[in-house]
Amino acid sequence: MRIADRWEDYRLEDCTCSEKLESWGNIALIRPDPQIIWKTDKRSPLWSKAHGHYHRSEKGGGQWDFKKKIPDSWNIKFDMEIGETLTFNIRPTGFKHTGLFPEQAVNWDYMGKLIRNADRKINVLNLFAYTGGATLACSAAGADVCHVDASKGMVQWARDNAASSGLSDRPIRWIVDDCEKFVAREIKRGRRYDAVIMDPPSYGRGPNQEVWKLEDCIYDLVKLCSGVLTDEPLFFLLNSYTTGLSPSVMAYILGETLSERFGGTVTADEIGLPVRSSSFVLPCGSTAIWHK
Repeated sequence: MRIADRWEDYRLEDCTCSEKLESWGNIALIRPDPQIIWKTDKRSPLWSKAHGHYHRSEKGGGQWDFKKKIPDSWNIKFDMEIGETLTFNIRPTGFKHTGLFPEQAVNWDYMGKLIRNADRKINVLNLFAYTGGATLACSAAGADVCHVDASKGMVQWARDNAASSGLSDRPIRWIVDDCEKFVAREIKRGRRYDAVIMDPPSYGRGPNQEVWKLEDCIYDLVKLCSGVLTDEPLFFLLNSYTTGLSPSVMAYILGETLSERFGGTVTADEIGLPVRSSSFVLPCGSTAIWHK
């Protein structure tokens, strides 16, 4: 497992009984996590002092219960291994999220070093790009980035993060579009990229609003995106939070799709966060990476 253990402004304090207790800067939040099936004692005193607690509803969704007043949004920082600092605007949403997946820091560092060590300008396509953690990391490392997400609100949030990180003047294209349709048009336009990042949702809707599951569509999606790569690509990174999609399956798909054409190496593993109250690590999804 690859562990995001270099955070200063974020800590996973404790986790038990389907919930996790996190510190985002000086604000403590409790959020549900269905994979936390153990029922250990609550070891951290912050459980009773948390600012907010997200409660799921039996009818779906849920809501926040705030015991203490918090700002509408606040900043936390991450210092990359290449010496650049990223700043993120955090705010609790109605879907339990805060606008950041801190376990992805292991991938920010990995991509940043690949880009910084390349002997050429790297063009990166970041699909399903959310609030832009990977976009900021690649841009800070010196890449040109195309950031694509179907949500206008998420793209604006990413732009705000770029501004907070001092990256507003960097060459970043901000695109609000369906990722699959956008890639198909880029291929027709002859536009190519040296690296692709994909962080697709577990469930989504196709061009005709049909519901699709990632397990059923991931191979075709990766194959389509491979068509937008240059003749000498640097990397292809695929994230998944879908429990039914193992790292080995993701690695096999990248290997079959990319290695025969480009050579290179494929690695895959779980990514996770260290739990401050124990010696264990909470798994938080998987990443498969093809690199030259």
